[in-house]
Amino acid sequence: MSEESAPDGDPGDPDESRDTGGEPPVSDADAADPGESTEDAADPGESTEDAADPGESTEDAADSSESSDGPDQNRPVETDGEGVVSGHGSSETSFPDDDVGGISTPPDDEEMPLADHIEEMILRFAVVLLFASAGTAIGLLWASDAISIIWADVFPAGVNEPPPHIYHPLELWLTRIKVAALLGIMVGLPMFVYQCYLFMKPGLYPHERKYYLAAVPTSVVLAGVGMLFSYLLVLPILFYYFTFYAEGSAEIAYALGETFDLVITLTAFLAIVFQIPLFIMLAIMMGVTTRRWLAEKRLYFWAAFFGLAFMFTFDPTAMAPVLVGITMILLFEGTLVVLKWVGRE
Repeated sequence: MSEESAPDGDPGDPDESRDTGGEPPVSDADAADPGESTEDAADPGESTEDAADPGESTEDAADSSESSDGPDQNRPVETDGEGVVSGHGSSETSFPDDDVGGISTPPDDEEMPLADHIEEMILRFAVVLLFASAGTAIGLLWASDAISIIWADVFPAGVNEPPPHIYHPLELWLTRIKVAALLGIMVGLPMFVYQCYLFMKPGLYPHERKYYLAAVPTSVVLAGVGMLFSYLLVLPILFYYFTFYAEGSAEIAYALGETFDLVITLTAFLAIVFQIPLFIMLAIMMGVTTRRWLAEKRLYFWAAFFGLAFMFTFDPTAMAPVLVGITMILLFEGTLVVLKWVGRE
């Protein structure tokens, strides 16, 4: 009778108390509609989709990096011939030419293989040889007449010129070839200068081309003046001394080959000596030296001039080296006077 009258949830019912497990009672609203909580728990697609599919975020990151690197990838790499001046795709600060060394390429400079440079040089040298050979061939036709004219001119006026002597069979022919070769050199020199300019032109800056075009014609003119100076002044003085320094003691017999060796050597050397003013002017214009420094060191230059004169114009009488050395000193000092007069210190 007591079990039938026991109400629900009575602590006397052991099965019901075991099922509840001491949990707090659930309200009727929560117990009646569990769909909302179970829908959230059972369908996690919305949150897991973002976590499981990172493609959208990675694409955005890649696009952003692409947009930042895009201009650098399309930008051409600038070089100065020594290395990269502006980096490619680098975030570091690019340095200007001054920091790399300030070296820039001439406007017409082009990279060429070494074999092409050698081939071009050989072709241009062949053109010079062609002109020089043509001048030599023409000179051979009138070499005998040229020998007679030069022999008469190198001896001073009023002196009975001694006849030339030949001491070995080929001496006359070798002398003709030397005189003709001198004419060939005079004809080939302007072509040599022009071919050198064409060869170096792509590697020259505009101001270097200006210096070259101004210096080379001046050099040719100075060489011509030096040859005329030797032919009209130095050689007559030298042979006048040779003719009379042994007068009364011996009769001098001039050998044809050795006499023309001296004439050609002295003429060619004085053509080089007359380049001294040009060398000094170019050195000062390019900032290599100053007029004041050259004037302070003049004694060293005088000694060097006499040393070169005795080295290249060997003469046992020492007359030829002395004349050449004095000529070099006069050219040096005259150039310094002109530089002081124009105000270049």
